[in-house]
Amino acid sequence: MSTSPSGAGDLLVRLGAIVFFVGAVATLVTVAPLFLGTEPFPSIAYAVCMLMGVGFLIAAAGVVRSALEASPKQ
Repeated sequence: MSTSPSGAGDLLVRLGAIVFFVGAVATLVTVAPLFLGTEPFPSIAYAVCMLMGVGFLIAAAGVVRSALEASPKQ
């Protein structure tokens, strides 16, 4: 089994994916009461949903960092 060395942005991409997933689960949980007709969650629950965007930005920063490392030096 061969393993390739991790790039500079691999950790950021993985961390971004985890943060995005937490935000996605929070979004599903926050939207569920709207369909079920129950009492909505407090405002802090909606703030946790913003983790989707934060996770996307972290992962994008990792992709950019990996691309810059892989680009040929002049």
